[in-house]
Amino acid sequence: QTQLVESGGGSVQAGGSLGLSCAASRYISGRYCMAWFRETPGKEREFVAAIHSEGDGRQKFKDSVKGRFAISLDKAKSTVYLKMNSLKPEDTAMYYCAADTETSVCGRLARDYDFWGQGTQVTVSS
Repeated sequence: QTQLVESGGGSVQAGGSLGLSCAASRYISGRYCMAWFRETPGKEREFVAAIHSEGDGRQKFKDSVKGRFAISLDKAKSTVYLKMNSLKPEDTAMYYCAADTETSVCGRLARDYDFWGQGTQVTVSS
């Protein structure tokens, strides 16, 4: 069973930056996808960004974070990073890391992913 451990997050004022990281408990080989989702009380968990392990590291982003968030993958460490810039109050949420192994496509739905981290809070104040 692969465990994902997130770190980072915290509180920041609007316009600021934060970074999240998520490390897998074991080396993940082959074709896989790692992603970030976020969740606020009363709402469904929503896709934020994903990156694939192959080739040029195909990436996907939620429209509202394009140009502000960057995702990267250190395959040697099976660790994914999310750098969040120009943060807005609406980015406030619990952020979750996820992994989908043995896949050629990164999905945007929570059910596409097999493993999840415990979550880390990001709070952006206005």
